[in-house]
Amino acid sequence: MIGRLTAVYQRGMRQLGRLSMYRLVLLALGVLTLVALALSFFGLVLPSPAELLATAAVLVAVAAAVDVVAHRVLRLVWRPESTLITAAILVFVVRPGLDVATLAGAAIAAAAASLSKYLIVWRGRHILNPAAVGATAATLSTLGGSAWWVGTPALFAPLLLVSVLVLWRTEKLRVVALFYGVAVVVAAGRTIAQLYAAGAAMPLETLLQAVLVQSPYLFLGAFMLSEPLTLPPRRWQQYLVAVAVGALAGWPIPLGVITLGQERALLIGNLIAFAFAARGAVRLTLLRRTALTPTVQELAFTARRPVRFEPGQYLELDVPHRHPDARGTRREFSISSAPEDLPEIRIAFRESRTGTASSYKRALAAAQPGDVLAVTGVWGDFTLPRSARTPVLMVAAGIGVTPFVSQLRHLRLAGETRDVVLVYAASSSDELAYRAELEATRVRTVVYTRDEPADLPAHWTWAGGERLTAEGLHRAVPDLSRRHAYVSGPPALIADLAPALGRAHGLTTDAFAGY
Repeated sequence: MIGRLTAVYQRGMRQLGRLSMYRLVLLALGVLTLVALALSFFGLVLPSPAELLATAAVLVAVAAAVDVVAHRVLRLVWRPESTLITAAILVFVVRPGLDVATLAGAAIAAAAASLSKYLIVWRGRHILNPAAVGATAATLSTLGGSAWWVGTPALFAPLLLVSVLVLWRTEKLRVVALFYGVAVVVAAGRTIAQLYAAGAAMPLETLLQAVLVQSPYLFLGAFMLSEPLTLPPRRWQQYLVAVAVGALAGWPIPLGVITLGQERALLIGNLIAFAFAARGAVRLTLLRRTALTPTVQELAFTARRPVRFEPGQYLELDVPHRHPDARGTRREFSISSAPEDLPEIRIAFRESRTGTASSYKRALAAAQPGDVLAVTGVWGDFTLPRSARTPVLMVAAGIGVTPFVSQLRHLRLAGETRDVVLVYAASSSDELAYRAELEATRVRTVVYTRDEPADLPAHWTWAGGERLTAEGLHRAVPDLSRRHAYVSGPPALIADLAPALGRAHGLTTDAFAGY
């Protein structure tokens, strides 16, 4: 059962990975806006068509104006994608209308949201969710405020669909599901308590519709709580934030003219997350470029300030360039160096030889020593078990070997001993990146390549030219059931190996869909 679910999940990731997470979020919000506009003609949502269009126009115009001015003053590259995402979220949060006061409130929300990206920052990382800041500013202005009209029965089905796609791509399904569950349970408990105190009652069906379908919790979780830049780096920390925001959103605490519900609950969660993720963004200076294989390049950077990471984690690298394609200007890369190598940080990427490289890959390939690039943060739970006694299986496909290089290098430099087996698949023997580094670790390695690599050390075994399959993996590692399996590679490979991986003692995946 676990193997089948893993296969379905990874095949979905392969398709969704064709878009960057930011582009997918924008597309999802665009679809939701069009659906809402269509529903508005039939009176199935709060705003009328004119109110919806006018409010959206004000939000986009003001957000764009603020962002353009800020980027010119700060000499940054303007990202219309970010502007549109913020405005699109606010469309469903602020009070819509046609009167001057309501539209002024929307303008205040858009301006505050955009300004927060530049004013409420720490080491290049914005601390608070921009849309939540904007909605709060509008509420405090008393001109508009938040309405959260997205909590409408007619919108629930399309919202659920796009939310699942976004959270699938961003791998935040479990985090947001926990938040949603907590918010719904707490909201239901609050409603029951209030009805009991008033001596009233509500049919269970009506109560469930109110907290599940007519609440803004799903939208809040999928498009605001899940924002990577305002989440802490580790999964358990994200769960803690999800519980805190869910409890506050479900049972708002009154504080004078406002409450600690909805957007304010998220802002409190952002502050908790910031306490965990105070490492913030960093600037990296490119030191050198090294060809690891005919198609794989390694980039070595030096960090301008200390960077904390655990072997196996990844960074998000921002490479601004002109005319970015649908995948945007940011990508995640597993860190291939070990913490002991700091202040030097290394990543690797595969060059495209087909002439169809993404605009990002072309920009990255053009980077020269001395260029400065921004890392928006370090994330990930693709880390080794806490107990050194847990046997580990590492399965890498091509460039997916990079997190294992970091982990194995760290174990060697730290003098730690673990029971590790590495299964390494590559298109050919000359595409085995980091071979010398891996050989130095003395870890038992099974190699899957079409041709036999020359001069294999005694602890390396060639699989005889076979393609890596679930059956082959089980033959190569007969004690798989006692090992915690870590798999890094394309979603399609993870899906193909799912029948064997389902037998492992534990499974952690690090899928990537290309860039």
